[in-house]
Amino acid sequence: MSLAEQPADILAALRTLREGDAPTHGGRVLSYVYDPGLAELDELAADAARLMQPVNGLDPTTFGSVAALERDLLGFVRGLLHGDAGVVGTVTTGGTESCLLAVKTARDAWVAAGGTGTPRLVMPATAHAAFHKAAHYVGLDLDLVPVSADGVVAVSDLEARLGDDVALVVVSAPSYPVAVLDPVEEVAELTAARGIPLHVDACIGGLVLPFWQRLPKWDFAVAGVTSVSADLHKYGYAPKGVSVLLQRGRDRQRRQYFATTRWPGYPVVNPTILGSKSAGPLAAAWAITRALGTEGFQKLADATRRSTEAIMTAIDRIEGLRVVGEPTGPLLAVAADPRAGVDGQVDPHHWADAVRGLGFILQLQPASDPIPPTTHLTITPVTEHVLPELLDALAHGADLVRGRPHVDASPLLAGLPPLDGELDSDTAAAILQGFGIGAGGGLPDALAPLLAIIEATPAPLAERLLIELLARLVEPSR
Repeated sequence: MSLAEQPADILAALRTLREGDAPTHGGRVLSYVYDPGLAELDELAADAARLMQPVNGLDPTTFGSVAALERDLLGFVRGLLHGDAGVVGTVTTGGTESCLLAVKTARDAWVAAGGTGTPRLVMPATAHAAFHKAAHYVGLDLDLVPVSADGVVAVSDLEARLGDDVALVVVSAPSYPVAVLDPVEEVAELTAARGIPLHVDACIGGLVLPFWQRLPKWDFAVAGVTSVSADLHKYGYAPKGVSVLLQRGRDRQRRQYFATTRWPGYPVVNPTILGSKSAGPLAAAWAITRALGTEGFQKLADATRRSTEAIMTAIDRIEGLRVVGEPTGPLLAVAADPRAGVDGQVDPHHWADAVRGLGFILQLQPASDPIPPTTHLTITPVTEHVLPELLDALAHGADLVRGRPHVDASPLLAGLPPLDGELDSDTAAAILQGFGIGAGGGLPDALAPLLAIIEATPAPLAERLLIELLARLVEPSR
């Protein structure tokens, strides 16, 4: 058989495309990627995934290796999270799927217990957006509890939202935007007394907080915790996407499943949203946990903690910036320090753009009342390898933009035409183009203006414009 293109040419084209990506290794990107700084782990993960490449994770009765790998991986994570034999779980394709399944389980359990109408999902406003998606997908009312400017939820505020129509309460370990470890023990005492399930979202912290220092209880060591999600493709250092959802009690966990024999084909029994799925990430995560063991994870967490402490100390010394609140684990948010005065403040979005120009990519986060505009940093073990250069870039970037005010998007918004009803695609694209963003205008080099538009635009409009921007990025060009 002759091929339309030669493999060498195809791979060369792919390498060219990858050259335009942000670097996934080396500590230059402080979000999205989790680099242990160990090339041998990457090779092991790639080899393990390659061995499982043709396997369909849909049916562990046909591919027994899938069941064996999942069983081992679940046992490893369950042990880290203080689960006993009554805690069972599932390997999923990522944190979003784990969150969706936790909410779906809670909804079905609430209905089975006699709940009528629309149940509520209660959580602090800092809980991950995946739960917004879950509530939307499975039909729960999302009830967000306000937090302080440092992202801390008051237990009394959360208690005031509890009622018979609450199917699930979610807390974070820690929250992504500002790295707050929510008061799991206190909330669990309240929810358990009312028979309300409590989910701990440890998608980002689940594989690193067990190796952190002196933390309050937050996992299955807390009796009232019903379920926990933890991602292996974050601080488990596996390739995307692999996560774990653990649930307390077999009967509860079985509600997570979908099964049907009501068609002429094979019986369908799915513990996850996907049916057919790659077993590669599962195999990679399994291999990495075996290679590292708890001692290896501890060493990587120690390196990550040293870098985190060094970065926090460095930011405290930069005039015009401050670390938001008291972060837990290897992530933090940085905001302007009002104590520095107008001329001394450093806008975090301008700062992130300046630091990008110095070789490090930080993540801009829009203001969300009462939390001010921030820039997010995720620290990984490899950060220690580039720490002196990173600290210099953080300080120098602040010097470059100190005193520059936050972008005012009102002049751009003033030029918007009257908007009635839903935007069609062409209108949304025209608005983007008027902002000089996407849809023919290209993506901006500086992201601060884009974040200012998001902050100043009503959420439904901002969301519609972002949908259009991302959708057009992948439309065929011919």
